[in-house]
Formats: sequence, C-alpha cells, structure tokens
Amino acid sequence: MQLSTYLIFNDNCREAFEFYQRCLDAKLEAMATYGEMPASEGMEIPPEARDLIMHARLRIGDQLLMASDNSPCSPAPYEGIKGASIAIGVDSVEEAERLFNALADNGTVQMPLEETFWAHRFGMLVDRFGVAWMINYEKEEQAAA
Repeated sequence: MQLSTYLIFNDNCREAFEFYQRCLDAKLEAMATYGEMPASEGMEIPPEARDLIMHARLRIGDQLLMASDNSPCSPAPYEGIKGASIAIGVDSVEEAERLFNALADNGTVQMPLEETFWAHRFGMLVDRFGVAWMINYEKEEQAAA
C-alpha cells in the first residue's frame, strides 16, 4: 500500500507544481489538462478551462505528490486547502533550511524553522499557493523512540 497526497488548486496547479518541482528536487511525471481529456469521458469542458490541470504527479524519491485544478464541472466553489499539512522529514540542518526557505518564498511562516525538544530543526509555513508544510529534522533519540 502507498499513501499519497492529492491537492486541489484554484487554477494555479501548473504554477504550483513547477514551483514544487524546483523546491523539492522532484521529477514531474505527469501533467495533463482538462482539454486533453477524451470526449468519450462525457464532460463538457468550457473553453476557458481547457488549459487547467486535470492531473499532475511529482515523484519525490519514492513518494508521490499529486494534484489538479478544481474541476470546471464541479458545482461546488473552491474553498482552498484546509485542515491538513504536508510533513517532510529531512536528514540535515542544511536540507531543512534550504527546503523551508524555498517553500516559504512569498508564503507565510507560521513557526520559524528552529531547534525544538524533538528536532534539530522544525518549522511550519503556508506557501504562496495556500498549502501548509511542516519541515522536520528529528533528533536521533526522538526518531528511535
């Protein structure tokens, strides 16, 4: 079994995933638009939504991060990404600082990256796309517990 995160964006999935590809040193494996969807799927895609992302997939090591733009056929309005954070564990102070600073660019730091009782570095932020992140470099004694 593999557990993956799937994010929904409001018309900026492409920009977000190109940003995450750089920040996370990830491989963009898929990026398909609603306009590329076969007509046989039976969805009427408005012309202004044809370039929105229907599915995107990033590979980060052996993990996946996936997303799409909110469906142009969805009757529900987009309400943002709420009630969840993506937690990333790293192996060094330098990697924690690099990743935190990259993701925080034009975002909002909720908790500065700093040493805690459980971690050499831990910090929380919401990036420019509204996605919440937790960056953690655990202390050895905490990781073994």
